[in-house]
Amino acid sequence: MTAECKPQLPNAKPSHTGPLAGEAITRSTFDQVMVPNYAPAAFIPVRGHGSRVWDQAGREYIDFAGGIAVTSVGHTHPKVVKALTDQANKIWHVANVLTNEPALALAQSLVEKTFAERVFFCNSGAEANEAALKLARKVASDNFPSSGAMHGETEKCEIVACLNSFHGRTLFTVSAGGQPKYSQGFGPLPGGIRHVPFNDIAALTAAVSDKTCAVIVEPIQGEGGITAATKEYLHAVRELCDKHQALMIFDEVQSGAGRTGSLYAYMNCCAVPDILTTAKGLGGGFPIGAMLTTEKWAAHFGVGSHGTTYGGNPLACAVSLAVLDIVSAPETLKNVNLRHDQFFMALNEMNRKYNVFKEVRGQGLLIGAELVEKWAGRGKDFVAACAKQGLLILIAGPNVLRFAPSLLITSEDVEQGMKRFDSAVADLLASETSVAA
Repeated sequence: MTAECKPQLPNAKPSHTGPLAGEAITRSTFDQVMVPNYAPAAFIPVRGHGSRVWDQAGREYIDFAGGIAVTSVGHTHPKVVKALTDQANKIWHVANVLTNEPALALAQSLVEKTFAERVFFCNSGAEANEAALKLARKVASDNFPSSGAMHGETEKCEIVACLNSFHGRTLFTVSAGGQPKYSQGFGPLPGGIRHVPFNDIAALTAAVSDKTCAVIVEPIQGEGGITAATKEYLHAVRELCDKHQALMIFDEVQSGAGRTGSLYAYMNCCAVPDILTTAKGLGGGFPIGAMLTTEKWAAHFGVGSHGTTYGGNPLACAVSLAVLDIVSAPETLKNVNLRHDQFFMALNEMNRKYNVFKEVRGQGLLIGAELVEKWAGRGKDFVAACAKQGLLILIAGPNVLRFAPSLLITSEDVEQGMKRFDSAVADLLASETSVAA
């Protein structure tokens, strides 16, 4: 055996500066042991309940971030905790050569509550979108094979997506997303994807053709700045897909599971998709994703055509079923709309005082506040200022502050959180004034 391929003995492991077993876990531990693709805050949350979280030092924060629109029913909701612990004492995982009761019950509930007739479970929004895009190409390959081409090839393979969109971080979904910053450095990228300006019906009409197999669109662009599609635009997508025998895919990873005040945003616009993807708030914090579609299109995913080891996991599905029951309840959706109005009133009132927002927009509890030119590119400064005041918020691009709290957040928590936000903005403006002086 050559020296180059000699196995490394356990005691020959290279030394490093990371923490040893038993040492305290701190924010610096991240820099020692984690891949540096994130830049987390200086504090570490360790406990949460409802719309409040506490860090290692016991400091309380009001949560307007919701784990990026994930903790849809807040932290440690008793019904969800019970669903998790009950299932944990039964069975955690089975291979997909078997099925399980929680997965079937969740799929049945999704079918009952939406346009869908068939459900595919996975682990994330990216995986749900990957499945949706693959299904669209499989449908086209099965129905429109090119003459003289090898088996499975078709000219009807183009996917039309929107600029400034976001559909996940797999190579296929990051290519479909219309933000080059997420795909740079990972080429060559999958081909056959065309991007058009969001809400531009003329550009969409010019791009969709008989070679198009699918149009994928977010009813509300989340990472793209909390920008809603117009009803006219979504109707145009539906009409063009019907005209050119393409599938309409709604990416509701962020806008779904009650986030907009309806269970899914397509219900607000009367344009029913062929495929819908959902994740984030569907599990309330437990990783799960799903692709919803009709029986007609689902038939093209025959046995062995697609899969995932953990998709339909009993634990995830049991939790998600409890979450779905809560977020689809009329009283929850009513609260979303009431708290939406409360957020808008408070943000617009603050803006009259500080003049920092160009626009406040969004639906339900997915709200964006775009910064004026003076503060352009400085969204993270507002996030940091809020953290100092005990408030968690997000950004959606460098110019837009994002609010995506629990759908169950109370009026009192919104009011208290807005007081902290007011203090954060006041401090930030004061610090800028003192520096300028």
